[in-house]
This record gives sequence, structure tokens and C-alpha cells, in this order.
Amino acid sequence: MNSSLNSRSIGVYSKLYFKERLSCLQGDDQMSGYLPIAFTTKMKSLLGEEYDRFISSYDDPRLYGIRVNRLKLNGEAWKAISPLGDAIRPIPWVEDGYYYEEGARPGKHPHYHAGLYYIQEPSAMAPVELLDVQPGQKVLDLCAAPGGKSTQIAAKLQGSGVLVSNDNAKERTKALAKNIELAGVRNAVILNEEPSALAPAFGQWFDRILVDAPCSGEGMFRKDESMIAEWEKHSIERCSTMQRHILRDAAAMLAPGGILVYSTCTFSPEENESQIAELLAELPDFEVVQVEPLYGWKNGQPDWAGEAGRELAPARLASLSGTVRLWPHHIEGEGHYAAVLRRKESDEAAAISPDIEAQKETRKKHPKGNAGATLRAAEKRGAQGAKDVGKLNKAPERNNGRHTGRGQTETIDPSAMWLDFVERELSDAFEATGTVQCFGSRVYLQPASLPSLDGLRVVRAGWYVGDAGRNKFEPSQALALGLRQSEAVRSINMQSDDPNVIRYLKGETLFVEAGQLTIAQREGKTPQPLKGYALVCTDGYPIGWGKYSTDGMLKNELPAGWRWM
Repeated sequence: MNSSLNSRSIGVYSKLYFKERLSCLQGDDQMSGYLPIAFTTKMKSLLGEEYDRFISSYDDPRLYGIRVNRLKLNGEAWKAISPLGDAIRPIPWVEDGYYYEEGARPGKHPHYHAGLYYIQEPSAMAPVELLDVQPGQKVLDLCAAPGGKSTQIAAKLQGSGVLVSNDNAKERTKALAKNIELAGVRNAVILNEEPSALAPAFGQWFDRILVDAPCSGEGMFRKDESMIAEWEKHSIERCSTMQRHILRDAAAMLAPGGILVYSTCTFSPEENESQIAELLAELPDFEVVQVEPLYGWKNGQPDWAGEAGRELAPARLASLSGTVRLWPHHIEGEGHYAAVLRRKESDEAAAISPDIEAQKETRKKHPKGNAGATLRAAEKRGAQGAKDVGKLNKAPERNNGRHTGRGQTETIDPSAMWLDFVERELSDAFEATGTVQCFGSRVYLQPASLPSLDGLRVVRAGWYVGDAGRNKFEPSQALALGLRQSEAVRSINMQSDDPNVIRYLKGETLFVEAGQLTIAQREGKTPQPLKGYALVCTDGYPIGWGKYSTDGMLKNELPAGWRWM
């Protein structure tokens, strides 16, 4: 799959580019002057009398959304401590999601650096709400970067179960990992794989799967004009071919009774209803779960399914009306499409007698979407699997040992160093979950019951808790952001309007009175000295580590890549 086709990774084009192209574009109305003729012509055909209302929505200002991170607090608690509390209004389809005004700049507030919220386009919050994630479930976010939907899923899991977040573009997994760590997610694994390589490892394993598919991006034209230029370069046909393969691989990983949500940010029927119709024709054990079109959402259109729709029985075709379209002229948000699919339980599927020959013909048409092709792809990669994991997952090789002074080297066990850190620096309130996994000097807590990741490109093997150096264990920023203040032996809390918070976030050393330090009481253990690691918090929520010394100096341990810019 060519990651360059992913509409969410498109580069920004200059305004001059669009001015130079105006003579080539439809310009009958001021509001549609920058839209390609092929797009507006198609939308006129699809929307009929609604077209004028639709096209006028491009004159409306874009909308801005924020979603409070329920892993850390709820919306009411956040509003009580936030300067934005009185300047927001709720997004109707998502719990603790809010519209905010353009000038609010929530990314320039310490609460952003504490992971208290995620800045996200309002319509983009809908697919995870439809996924109906419950605590304890096993969930896959297949096309996850930059991580907004993964953090939304993690909040619904509430620290239990497993989240596997995957993206096939290596460069995009950096933002994915950072956003998951910023949100304080403890139970996620981050992978960098093609969907075809994941299916053999996770066959029918997930309770919930989100496929927020790469698409032509028509629904984002108002939000990001660069999408318009890319729309003509990356054709709908190429996108729909890619989506077809992704969906087949995703379907192979869904457990019986499980739910899969397919979503796009495009209006194109070829990428929406047609994709679902093809899947229903090929996989009789999948069915559409009907979504009630609330909040101004509109029904999917069975008659837009094209040739794929003609292969379906009338009832199966009609079920496409239970998918939903989010149109910008009906809601306060950009354009989206979503379909909720359920895989029937084993006994339900056994009662179906599909036309086997028809299925064989379908698989011949789409060979990359079948299990055999998926397995062959995995086998091809198998021999180099361990090498792939090492390249992405291991820290640079170190001599994990120390000299004893007698010409010998004492081996250092990273997991033992982690447990020693827990004993010394974390309080009785800390409860570690999962199994300790070490890759080089890096230590992770991996969710229990996870299948083997051998042969897969692993970006994060679990909650990255720190690095075992030659002489000490260095806790990670991900550990700090995943903790509660009460889980650290030492902590320092400052109000978000305290200038020292910004100084800390910029990487500066602070001087802190001993009286500002909170020391957790630990039953049956010797009180820890003032000197040592301290969890730095703002308004009670961690933002990083510092090392406190008895002279009142707090050495800043915030990594350069996490600092206030």
C-alpha cells in the first residue's frame, strides 16, 4: 500500500498555487471558485437540489474541536480548571467533545502538555463513537496515525484490554507514538505494518476494529486546501483499490460477534457504499449494523453502490441505508462516511449457504484481499522478521554491564533495574499491569494475552517505561504521562498559570523549596529521602520528570522532543 495516498499525510501547498489554477476551475459562484470541475460536476449529479446548499457550506468558517481525555479526567473536571471552560460548547455526537473558537489556541496551554485533551476535527470523532468500545476488549486501529482515534479508543478501554495501533507509514508512526504516550495510554502496542502482514498474526482475534481508511479526502477540502490539489493526483480509483485490500485484511482479523467500523473523509460513493457492498457480496458472515441518523447525519445511499450493489440480494443492498454520511451542510463538521459491520457468530454463519463458486470468482478479481495472499506476504517476510523488530524496537546497542573492578563484567538485567526503580521511586498506589518486555536497554510493560509479535515491525512493544543504562534506570516521558501524581514517591504540583510551569516545559532548571515537595507515605517501608526523581505536575496532572537535590535544585529531565516550542 502506497502511504503517499493517505489523505491525512498530504503536504501543504501555497495559496499562490490555487490562484494560478483558477482559470482551469469552475468559477460560476464565488464559493466554488477553487473546487475542481470534475468534483463539482459529480456532486451536482449526486445531490441534485441539495447541491447549492452543499456548495455554500464552503463559504462557512471551518470548525475546531477538542476532546477531553477521559483516561485522566472528564469534561466537567477539565472545564473547572481550564480558561476555555466558558468559551466552548458541546459536540452532540461525542462525550466530552467540544467546539472551540479559532483564536483559543489550546495547543499553547500546559494542559495540552499534560495530555488532558486532544485537538481533533469534530466529525472525525464520530467513527470511534460508533465502534462501541467496552473496557477489556481487544481493539485494532488499523490506519491509526496521527493517533486521534487511538487515544479516543484508549479512553473507552479505561486501561483494560488491548489496543493495537498500526500505521504502514514509518514516518507517521512517530506522531502516533507521541500522541499515545501524551495521552497516558498504558495498554497499547504500536506497529508499523501493512495490513496483509498483520492478518496471519491476529486471525479473528479482535473484538473491535477501526478502519479509518486512506481516501481521496473530499470531505476535508474546506479544512485543508492542499487536499484539493492532491485530489486530482491520487485518483478515486486508486484509493478504492487500496481500501478494498485493507478491508479484506481487516475482516480476517475480526472475531465472530465482533464489530468493524469503516470510515472515510470523502463523499465518493466508490470509496464508501461501493466498498461495503463489495464486502457484503464476498463475505456472507458480515452484516451492516443499522445506525440511526441522529445529529443531522444522513443515511447511506444503496443506489450509489454501483455494480457492486447489483451483486447483492435486495435486503443486503437495502441495509446500506444503515450506514451514515456526515454532510457539511447538515452538521457542524466536515464530510465523513461511516459503516458499522458485524461478523456473525459461528452458529449464525454456519446457517448460511453461500454460493462457493461465486466467492471464488470474487477472490480471483481481488487476489490481494484474500487470506492466501496475506499468508504468502507474511511468509515472504518471515525470515527477516527478527531483524525488522530489532531495527525499529531496539535502542542502540550498549554494553549492558558494569566492571566489577576484577577485570570482569557484571551483567545488568533491565527488567531487574525497572523493578528496583519501582521499589524506590513509585508509591504503593502504583499497580503495574502486563508483562515486562526488554528490547536492548528499553523496558516495556506489554498487555497480557497478546499474540506473538515475531516477524512484525514493532514501534512500541507496550507502555515504554524507561531505559536501563549502565549504572541507573532512566524513567521515560511516557511513564510520567501515564502515571497519576499519587503513584510517584516524590511529586511537585504547580498551578498552570505559574510561570515555572512554562519554564519547566521549555527545559529550564527550577529551584523548589522542600515544602513544595509531596512525599508519598509507603506502608512498612523506610521513608525515601528528598533527593531523587520527582514527578512534575500542573493542576495535579503529570508533565514530566525532574531530579530533586537537597539544595532545592530541580534538574529538568524533560526530553528535547517534548519541550514547549
